[in-house]
Amino acid sequence: MSLLDGLLGNATNVDRDAIKKELKDVLIPNEEVDLAFKLVRDLVVFTNHRLIVVDKQGVTGKKVDYKTFPYKSISRFSVETTGHFDLDAELKIWISGAVEPAQVLQFRKDNSITTIQKALATAILL
Repeated sequence: MSLLDGLLGNATNVDRDAIKKELKDVLIPNEEVDLAFKLVRDLVVFTNHRLIVVDKQGVTGKKVDYKTFPYKSISRFSVETTGHFDLDAELKIWISGAVEPAQVLQFRKDNSITTIQKALATAILL
């Protein structure tokens, strides 16, 4: 991933082994990383059990917010692609019983959002 891509909000694939090492204290035994995307410093990680959104905060990124969405609790999601004048793509995730989305992720291009939505659909529908 180039620095420019990161600054513009373009998600890129990340090596699963590197993510597994980074999330060693978060992953449970026998949990495998299936797919991971990096968005500047943040991560969207699909495992065989859940979706993990890693939000690195502050200037140094030392403070980290880990959001876990078990696939069985995701009731729906929506994907909004970019347009001619609206250059942001957006993924919204709702959990069971929630009126508002539990998570909103924005991307500057459609490149990764289609792969992410396919992975999410596979995880919650199959």
